[in-house]
Amino acid sequence: MIKIGDGFPVFVVAELSANHLQDFNLALETIRAAKEAGADAIKLQTYTPDTMTVDVKKEPFEIRSGTLWDGLYLYDLYKKAYTPWEWHPKLFEFAASLGLLCFSTPFDKSAVDFLEDLGCPLYKVASFEITDIPLIEYIASKGKPIIISTGIATLSDIEEALRACYRMGNRQVILLKCVSEYPTPYEDVNLRTLSNMRQTFGVPVGLSDHTLGISIPIAAVALGAVLVEKHFILDRNLGGPDSAFSLEPHEFKAMVKAIREVEKALGTVTYELTQKQREMRRFSRSLFVVEDMKAGEVFTEEKVKSIRPGIGLHPKYLRDILGKRARRDISKGTPLSWELIE
Repeated sequence: MIKIGDGFPVFVVAELSANHLQDFNLALETIRAAKEAGADAIKLQTYTPDTMTVDVKKEPFEIRSGTLWDGLYLYDLYKKAYTPWEWHPKLFEFAASLGLLCFSTPFDKSAVDFLEDLGCPLYKVASFEITDIPLIEYIASKGKPIIISTGIATLSDIEEALRACYRMGNRQVILLKCVSEYPTPYEDVNLRTLSNMRQTFGVPVGLSDHTLGISIPIAAVALGAVLVEKHFILDRNLGGPDSAFSLEPHEFKAMVKAIREVEKALGTVTYELTQKQREMRRFSRSLFVVEDMKAGEVFTEEKVKSIRPGIGLHPKYLRDILGKRARRDISKGTPLSWELIE
């Protein structure tokens, strides 16, 4: 059983993506570092240039959207960024040896079949594939949990993707709030949408984050995210297609630490006091006699005040006491009690 969702710790995913730079040993080092940084899972991407697009040098295939990859043709980008399929069995095995879950994003049916043979425990649907309903149906038909990223999705896209899963009898779906801008400007995140997604669609929600830094994932956890995904790289100076918006090990570790602190702090809805809080109530305010008084003297605002500590009468009784008389002599600094009042 994969423990993702309400009642379980936040599931933290390190996205390997293209950060192996086509170097198998670097891929292994990166997976090991992700485990040491506190990741629960490492995620791959399973495609080839030919399963993503065609090798055509025409205008529609050139990237011109103000991205990090402008000027490249799609086929060339994917040729540079893909994870060789022959690596997959070894990467899955290596991750398992570290106690790290390994799963992937398939981009066509052949990738799903390949991953099924590897025993892939869950699947992610990438943001740009959310409109590929036949692919989503095929993934859902395998009966595994499905994580769907919504980086380019409209409301109707999300509804249709969910219906595709449900048609196949698969309701093990997690939606990820995501913005497909690389890196994502903070003002475009609109993180409040995450909570609304949960209410609107009735499924667990998480975050696939492309902002710089770690503040957005931490905030997402406070808003109810059950899964957080960030790109992970050993060193941004290595370069590569995704390096600019990937976290280095020390940053990822700091993010995980903060996430664990936040999820502890979220706790449950309660107005019960802890034992320490109950003890600290001693230092709240209460009514004290603040000047020496003789028996029969009248209690006035000068002689009775609400001060710390909280061992006298509750301050709410001040109006009831003013004008009454002292039953006996009272020294300055005495907590007021009903026995002292005539």
